[in-house]
Amino acid sequence: MPSKTHVLLPGSRRAQDPTAVKTGKLDPKQRIDVTIDLAGPKLPGPNEEVGTTLTSDQFQEKYGTKKADADKVARSLKKFGLRVDEFLPATGSMRVSGTIAAMEAAFKPGLVLMRSAGQGDYRGRVGSLQIPIELKGLVKSVLGLDERRMAKRKVGKAAKSPSALSPLAPADIEARYNFPPGDCAGQKIAVAEFGGGYFASDVTAYCTKFQRPVPQVQAIAVDAPAYTLAQILALPPSQRGDQLDASIEVMMDVEIVAGLCAGADISVYFSTFDQQGWVDLLDKVIAARPSVLSVSWGSAEDDPGWSASALTAIDNRLIAARLMGITVCVSSGDDGSGDQIDDGKVHVDFPSCSPNALGVGGTMLKKSGASVKEVTWWDAPGRRTNKGGGSTGGGVSTVFPRPAWQNVKVKSLNAKAIDGRVVPDVAALAGEPMYELIVAGQSQANGGTSASTPLWAALIARVNSLLPPAKQQRFLTPLLYQNGTGGQPIGKASSRDVTTGNNVSNPQPGKGYKAGPGFDAVTGWGVPDGAKLLAALAAV
Repeated sequence: MPSKTHVLLPGSRRAQDPTAVKTGKLDPKQRIDVTIDLAGPKLPGPNEEVGTTLTSDQFQEKYGTKKADADKVARSLKKFGLRVDEFLPATGSMRVSGTIAAMEAAFKPGLVLMRSAGQGDYRGRVGSLQIPIELKGLVKSVLGLDERRMAKRKVGKAAKSPSALSPLAPADIEARYNFPPGDCAGQKIAVAEFGGGYFASDVTAYCTKFQRPVPQVQAIAVDAPAYTLAQILALPPSQRGDQLDASIEVMMDVEIVAGLCAGADISVYFSTFDQQGWVDLLDKVIAARPSVLSVSWGSAEDDPGWSASALTAIDNRLIAARLMGITVCVSSGDDGSGDQIDDGKVHVDFPSCSPNALGVGGTMLKKSGASVKEVTWWDAPGRRTNKGGGSTGGGVSTVFPRPAWQNVKVKSLNAKAIDGRVVPDVAALAGEPMYELIVAGQSQANGGTSASTPLWAALIARVNSLLPPAKQQRFLTPLLYQNGTGGQPIGKASSRDVTTGNNVSNPQPGKGYKAGPGFDAVTGWGVPDGAKLLAALAAV
C-alpha cells in the first residue's frame, strides 16, 4: 500500500506470468539497471501533425523532457543510492543503476526469482510499482525491473519449402514486386533484433551467391550482446540452441535487406526481449534517425504481460519516430487471428497495430498449371507450432482507436469492440516458396511475416533513394490511405490486390478475417508494385 513517502505509479501493474513459478529470492546486493520514462510535453495523437517531418533538434525542442525535471528526479533517486547513467532528453529516457535493495526502496516492486519453461530463470514481479511522492507527475514508467519476455518470434526451427516453386532470391523479389532500379545509396536502414547474433560471413556468402555487392552492416549492442557465430558456439548448451535459433530470424532480416540495398548503411540493433529492451532499442534508433526500421518481433497488444505504461512508452517512441519521418515496418505476426492467445477472441500484434507503424502481413504463392497466384498466407493449423503451420496476423485493434486517415470499413469480430486501428496495411511473401537464405554457412529456406517486413523496409529505402530529397524522410503509412493524383488511395494504386484466403487460427479462436476485393484485415492493400509506389509518392 502507498505510504507517506510513496504513491502508486499509474499503469505499472504487471499480471502474474501464467507460465512461471517463483523459485527463490534475489541477492539484494546485485546491481541492475532500469529505464525510467520521464514526463514531457504532450505528444500529438494519430490525427495530429500528420505529414509533419521534424529534425532531431526540432523534435527535442518541441517535445523533449526539461533538464530541470530530470535533475529533480536524479536528486530524489540519489537519496536511495541509485545512480543516473544516461539521460536522453528527446525521448525522456533516464538510465538508472543500483542494487536490488536500492530499487526495492525506491520503487517497492517486490522482485523475486521466477522460472518458466520458455524463458528459464528471470527476475520478475507482480502488481504495481510505487514512486517517491515528490516524483508524482514526473515519472511515467519504470522499465526493466521485470525481465519477462515481451518480444516473440515464430516457434520452431527453420522450415523447408514444401512448394513446387523455388525459394525467392533477390532478383526474384525485385521481379515479383517490380522494384525500381537502384541500390539504396545514401539510405540508412535499421533492423531490430531481440536475440541471436549477426554472422558477417553469411551475408558475404549470400551476396556473393546472388552476385550482389556486400553492403555496409554494423551490429550494435543495446541491452543484449551482438553475438558472432563463434561467441554463440562458445555459450553453454542451455543458451546456445536458443541463440542459434534466434539467429535464423536475424540473418533472414539482414540478408533480405542486404540483397536489395547494397548501397545502404544497415544497422542491426540487439536488445533484450523485455519491456525495457523495446524502449532502449527505439531510443537508439531514433537518435540515429534512419529512414526506415524493420521489426520482425512483437506480442499481442492485449497480452496480460504488458504493463499499460510500457505499451504507452513504446508507442510514444513510435510517435517520435513518425514525426522524424522514420517508417517503422512491423510484422503482423505468424499466428493468424489468435496471436498465441487462446481465449476465443481474435487478437492483433503490437507494435504493428500502432497507428505510428506500418503493419506488414503475409502472402504465399500457389502454382496452378502454368500460372502462379498470390494468396493469403495460411498453413494448417493457421498458427505456428513445432510441427509447422502459420498464418498472417491481422484484424482490428482493441487498444488503439482507428485514426481518421485510415478511412476503411472493417469491423472487429470481437463483440462490443472499439472501432480500432486495422492491420496489416500491406503484405508480401511470407509462406511458400519462402526465401533462400544462408545461416551458419548452410543454405535453407524460411519465411513468415518476419520476412515480408524487411522486404517492405528494403522497398521503402529503394523508393526513398529515388525520390527528391524533400520527399525521402516521410512516414509512409497515412500516405497509403491518401488519394493520389489518379483519385485512388495510394495504397490501392500501388498494390496488387490479394483477394483469396483467410487468417483463421485453430483451434482457437476458430474464426478470423477474410481477404476480398479492396482493403482487408488480412493483407491490407495487398502486395507492392514498387515502380507504381515510387511514381505515386513522387507526385504527392
